[in-house]
Amino acid sequence: MSALLEIANLNVHFATPDGDVHAVKNASLTIQESECLGVVGESGSGKSQLFLAAFGLLAGNGRATGSVQYRGAEILDAPTARLNTLRGSAVTMIFQDPLTSLTPHMRIGRQIMEGLMRHRHVPREAAYSRAREMLDYVRIPESARRMRQYPHELSGGMRQRVMIAMATITGPDLIIADEPTTALDVTVQAQILEILRALKNDRKTAIALVSHDMGVIAGLADRVQVMRHGEIVESGAVDDVFYAPRHDYTRMLLDSIPKAGETPAPVTAVGAPLLTVDDLQVSFPVKDVGSFGGLFGKTRSLRAVDGISFTLHQGETLGVVGESGCGKSTLARAVLQLLPKSGGRVVWLGRDLDAATQNDIRKLREDFQIVFQDPLASLDPRMPVGVSIAEPLKALEPHLPGDTVRQRVRAMMQRVGLDAAWINRYPHELSGGQNQRVGLARAMIVGPKMLVCDEAVSALDVSIQAQIVALIRDLQAETGLALIFISHDLSVVRRLSHRVMVLYLGRVVEMAPSDALYAGPRHPYTRALLSAVLSPDPRLERQRKRELLAGDLPSPLDPRAQLTFLKSRLDQPDYRPRLIEEAPGHFVAEHD
Repeated sequence: MSALLEIANLNVHFATPDGDVHAVKNASLTIQESECLGVVGESGSGKSQLFLAAFGLLAGNGRATGSVQYRGAEILDAPTARLNTLRGSAVTMIFQDPLTSLTPHMRIGRQIMEGLMRHRHVPREAAYSRAREMLDYVRIPESARRMRQYPHELSGGMRQRVMIAMATITGPDLIIADEPTTALDVTVQAQILEILRALKNDRKTAIALVSHDMGVIAGLADRVQVMRHGEIVESGAVDDVFYAPRHDYTRMLLDSIPKAGETPAPVTAVGAPLLTVDDLQVSFPVKDVGSFGGLFGKTRSLRAVDGISFTLHQGETLGVVGESGCGKSTLARAVLQLLPKSGGRVVWLGRDLDAATQNDIRKLREDFQIVFQDPLASLDPRMPVGVSIAEPLKALEPHLPGDTVRQRVRAMMQRVGLDAAWINRYPHELSGGQNQRVGLARAMIVGPKMLVCDEAVSALDVSIQAQIVALIRDLQAETGLALIFISHDLSVVRRLSHRVMVLYLGRVVEMAPSDALYAGPRHPYTRALLSAVLSPDPRLERQRKRELLAGDLPSPLDPRAQLTFLKSRLDQPDYRPRLIEEAPGHFVAEHD
């Protein structure tokens, strides 16, 4: 039986001002009916370009040679009309960023119906009904209302589910899912993978799953192709590749994944804490859009941080986890006095920061620093990285002579694994991992006592992520640094954290020593988060039963949102679940 899709000796070249770039090199693969092929590799390995080239979607400066056959017919360099007939009907794609793939000025319903009306010539009324069925299939509640909404009105997880509905409504033979879960929270990621698994098992749809996440591949793929620098370096059945990898690069990818039980050495809290946060609150006024527009809308208070308390000692790492919108970043910025708080206290080394002047806070910046998620967004593209690293030093220690500043910059670059010869390079000349090292060097050069890492490794490939995590651990061991590590990746949090604090809509639902929380989570939200964590173990992933949360997070503007797990108090919408110490140091919010 011939393969559904067969790619042979595919080469992809791009003409650039710096010369020819050979992005895909002699790649060959097959996908059978109802099969899921996992294509895994780090950024720049050529995964996406392989499939874009196969279906005539290369950029204008790209060219492809070789052979691509769909159901035995050659389609590489096929006429546009032939490809347009194929794309969107028999073969569909789900891209990584749904917001850039959805038309912003078109309603969701119209975009889902478009493929059905264009390729299957279904009447509008029947297409509308079918689109609503697909929204229900991909687990989007209130489908009639969602059909009338625009992309910006949906969350990231809902937009990705809309993309899946668009990709499946025509009943395709093959779906190419290009990093479909990369930017999503772990609970939403688990929901998306369950939908893809149902498509494969129930509808017998073939899937090409492109990802850099070995856990995503382990749970869904039948076979795996590993790509590096445009070449396929290893291929085989999923169990063979995961349990007996033959190529060094495959072994490196698997070794980079955080292992279960990998936690840092314990820290003994000595003396008073460096940081004490007591009942911290941050609210933002949000204006409802009424029937006459925003001008007459009612203003309500969004409680982004709603009464959070914790302490932090020298050398300790506090992991802060939760889904997007739970208040993690707002909490960090309020602690660092980058956002005004609405209530509560922040005490640093026994000093209430409310009583400090702006000049005092400026001097204290030497004690606490932050590393952001996107280093390119926090580095000035017009400044060489050496100047960016030196900037805090010049601001906080202006008396230092220039030679001393340069020496300290070079020493710090070497300390974080950057070549000191790159001191005059610009951010665009470095990779994502190298720019994140620049961000770390910039934060560490003033010798802070506390560092906040706000999703500092979320955007990095797994091997670079492992390097940055190891670097942070080494810096902490050398300097006794206190660390607040914010992430939605619970595996990485476990690797670094002594204690973990789980946030849900601005409140703590569970806080405990890392070992205790991972071994025995007690709050249903924590259990759902941990249940959604993927493992690079195909057999385990095939057998696991997950505790999936239904739908998306409720609106934080809804006064009853905090009672999602305490429905017995729904008649008291202003009630806030109390934290109860169920074991020494293990606090759990009330729940039914």
